[in-house]
Amino acid sequence: MNNENRKQSPKGRSQLLKQQVSIVGNDPLREEVDLVVVGGGAAGFFGAITAAESNPALKILLLEKGPNVLSKVRISGGGRCNVTHACFDPAELITHYPRGSRELLGPFHSWQPADTLQWFQDKGVSLKTECDGRMFPVSDQSSSIVDCLLNTSIKSGVRIQTRREVTQITPLKTGGFTILTNGEGDYKCRHVLWTAGGMKPGKQFKIIQSLGHHIIDPIPSLFTFEIRHPLINGLQGLSVPLAESSLMGTDIRCRGPMLITHWGLSGPAILRLSAWAAREIHAMSGPFEIGINWIPDVNNPQTALLAFKETHSKKLLTNSPALGLPKRLWQRLVGTVDVKPRMTWGGLRQDSLDHFCSILTQTRFKVSGKSRNKEEFVTCGGVDLKEIRFKTMESRRTPGLYFAGESLDIDAETGGFNFQAAWTTGYLAGSAIATSS
Repeated sequence: MNNENRKQSPKGRSQLLKQQVSIVGNDPLREEVDLVVVGGGAAGFFGAITAAESNPALKILLLEKGPNVLSKVRISGGGRCNVTHACFDPAELITHYPRGSRELLGPFHSWQPADTLQWFQDKGVSLKTECDGRMFPVSDQSSSIVDCLLNTSIKSGVRIQTRREVTQITPLKTGGFTILTNGEGDYKCRHVLWTAGGMKPGKQFKIIQSLGHHIIDPIPSLFTFEIRHPLINGLQGLSVPLAESSLMGTDIRCRGPMLITHWGLSGPAILRLSAWAAREIHAMSGPFEIGINWIPDVNNPQTALLAFKETHSKKLLTNSPALGLPKRLWQRLVGTVDVKPRMTWGGLRQDSLDHFCSILTQTRFKVSGKSRNKEEFVTCGGVDLKEIRFKTMESRRTPGLYFAGESLDIDAETGGFNFQAAWTTGYLAGSAIATSS
């Protein structure tokens, strides 16, 4: 029986936690290790495991400043964990990354979703592909991924310490680093893998700057839009299979399913726009306008509506949605056109039809705010990619210092792409460290 099919009991999870805590002890002053991994997220764990499995002789220490490791993995995908995406062509895969696409092409030839799939399969965790390409554990439980990473890291000899924040990294003239933390003792190591990032890294990014790196200010990416408008008020829960969103004043357009929520608009069409237009939206600093094309796959809406009118002339306009739109949304859209309540399709005048076409393809909304999961957020920004050797993920400025995951100015659309970047960069860094030690 595969691991993901065995639902772990609370007792089992408690024992695993005790096992994790048991390896956290009082460290002697200036303990020497081969690798210190900063950050207990997906990239940090994957880098640590890769290094440990590739070179079992390495002494590896993973430091997490928070009380728990793999927090985002645990809550991602609504608790199911969208591990990666079923996109196995690196040239196509990079098109889902607003920042980092050019740099990731080579790395994706070394480690891509097919490799991620096989890696978890080999560890006893099977993944499944949903109709939109997203890949989840068969168990539909993020704990399958969390437990796999924890168990594998412990078995490979990686030591894990939580509530341990790095406060200073000092390169040594003889090579390697000393690392100070907020806990007892400090460390001397040959390599550092930095994976920490996020919206408010605070003094942690200052540490990286002190090592010669330029930090691109992190800002939110992948967020939903807060909209108050009579057209969508009261339609929460309604989904549109395919819509196109655009940021007014720019050429940025994104397609995908769209969801009307109690606060505004969400779904892939919105989340993709928030990623691709993250910096443009941030620069606006206040309310902004978006455009919605409800029928982006209809090449000539007027011709399509005229054809529908001809074949449904006796049907009521409000009760006979055209072009595959949900009935409740259709009725709201019809309500924006100057027509009589009991108007049939046959009674629709040309000027009203022209207006209706405009509404269907060019609805505008004022966005009053951005909403995001405070725990599951994604950011763009981080270490400038020009300062990284992407074959190894090593710093061009400080030898022995490596980067992976959200520490980098890399982000992606929704759908498992951000995790894939974490697996890939973590793998490359861990492999390079193992072979250089």
